[in-house]
Amino acid sequence: MSTTATRYPEAAIEADKEVPIIRITRDFRATPAQLMKAHTDPELFVRWNGPETVSSRIVEWDVRDGGSWRYISTHEGQDHEFRGCFHTVGEDKIVQTFTWMGMPDQVSLETMWFEDLGDGATRLHAQSLCDSFADRDAWLSSGMEVGVNEGYKALDRLLEAGEL
Repeated sequence: MSTTATRYPEAAIEADKEVPIIRITRDFRATPAQLMKAHTDPELFVRWNGPETVSSRIVEWDVRDGGSWRYISTHEGQDHEFRGCFHTVGEDKIVQTFTWMGMPDQVSLETMWFEDLGDGATRLHAQSLCDSFADRDAWLSSGMEVGVNEGYKALDRLLEAGEL
């Protein structure tokens, strides 16, 4: 349980000054199990992931240690493919790689875990370790915060509707 009084109703997106990492923190009215399901169930994942103007379809989704995933997001008629491997899938933690196939040589290592804050709230912690500061800064200047915040708002709506 967290001892901090700080709450994150919107995603806090921060760049580490020492390491090429992006950190995201966001609170939800949900249990860790609900957030884990939202991130591992492919039918739920495509309903909330990314900006509102994007639709996604799962191509491959093998949620297990050593499994892989791939999905395609379509925006204004243009497909964007993403893929990676699940390194570890635990009860409240996911470690995976992430690649946007528009830049297939840039692979990040992502770690996400869910902290039970009590009183029906859970804090999502995510960090993406990029290959370089230049790659990390390109992500940050890409407008990624729009997809992160719109996606998490869509996840809030699914939670509020009792669909998780």
